[in-house]
Amino acid sequence: MDLKYAFVHEWLTPKATGGSELVVKEILQYIDADLYALIDFESVNPESYLYQRKIGTTFLQKFPQARNGIQKYLPLLPLAIEQLDLNDYDIILSSSHAVAKGVLTNPHQLHICYCHTPMRYAWDLTFDYLKGDRQGKGIKGITARYILHRLRQWDVISANRVDYFIANSNHTAKRIWRCYRRSAKVIYPPVELEKFDFQPEKEDFYLTISRLVSYKQICLIVKAFNQLKKPLVIIGEGPQIEEIRQLAQSNIQVLGWQPHNIVQKYITKAKAFVYAACEDFGIALVEAQACGTPVIAYGKGGALETVKDIRQNPQDGTGLFFEVQKPEALVATVNNFEKLQTQIEPENCRLQANKFSSTIFKQSYLKFIEDCCQEWEYSD
Repeated sequence: MDLKYAFVHEWLTPKATGGSELVVKEILQYIDADLYALIDFESVNPESYLYQRKIGTTFLQKFPQARNGIQKYLPLLPLAIEQLDLNDYDIILSSSHAVAKGVLTNPHQLHICYCHTPMRYAWDLTFDYLKGDRQGKGIKGITARYILHRLRQWDVISANRVDYFIANSNHTAKRIWRCYRRSAKVIYPPVELEKFDFQPEKEDFYLTISRLVSYKQICLIVKAFNQLKKPLVIIGEGPQIEEIRQLAQSNIQVLGWQPHNIVQKYITKAKAFVYAACEDFGIALVEAQACGTPVIAYGKGGALETVKDIRQNPQDGTGLFFEVQKPEALVATVNNFEKLQTQIEPENCRLQANKFSSTIFKQSYLKFIEDCCQEWEYSD
């Protein structure tokens, strides 16, 4: 039986280049599916793998400044995703970190959602979102709180439209259960290991690569290295970039966005990769280890599944964790790393990264779809 697939993602723009977009790119290499999104500016981008591909979109496509991000139209996202007409398809695959899982389906369709995270600003980051936005106070603040309240209600309702959930980590699976009371199969996202060269020889600087937004805790890293006086390189762009540049002392370089060849140069040579956010998975941590670069990370979330603390794993450790998101905790851990770094073998870092290869993802993802179809009505 030939099944017709639709694949739904939130948004496709040149600025959307995170882990969820890598999952989309990987899946489309081996599943023949029609692609849909809230907005699409990649099919007109000659540098994109989606160039000239037909992609279904919503009314948000024509909204002002949509190309630069549609989060400003947050209250309209649920309505928009529900306007996608997918009735002609047998199987719906969604890649969701916000509303993609909320597409409308009929009783004869199978919907499998790869969930990168339940909607962050509606759940875990609600108060950070309100504190960091000038509209979080007064009447506008009350309105924002009401919108987020209704968004949480819709988010739970829309979770019931999914037949099977996949989570990108055990951490995310727990959050899916907490928010939706739905179980999820854990399949780690693919990491393009072949794009990162293994380099055992390191130089005397630390590195972090991240979007410069509040929950990534880059300011915490800067404050810690201001105290440490050790060289730190920051790569990434985002709304906090000027604040970070003003905060950083002379031992810290803020390079902004950089192309892959520059990222590769720094990540292979860094003494250690530093990360202070609580991530659902954290592809950057795996990419660093692929280069043989140890990781110093906040010991919560997906990092616990991708990094091995040398203190608990003396034979094959790949980094160190710090337990509290405070500069003092990171300072102490960096100083500890300076004493223990010779015990961390670059080869062990690469071996750890190999557990998250594209090949393993492909096998696991296709097997799960096959199993779901066998349980569903498409088993004939």
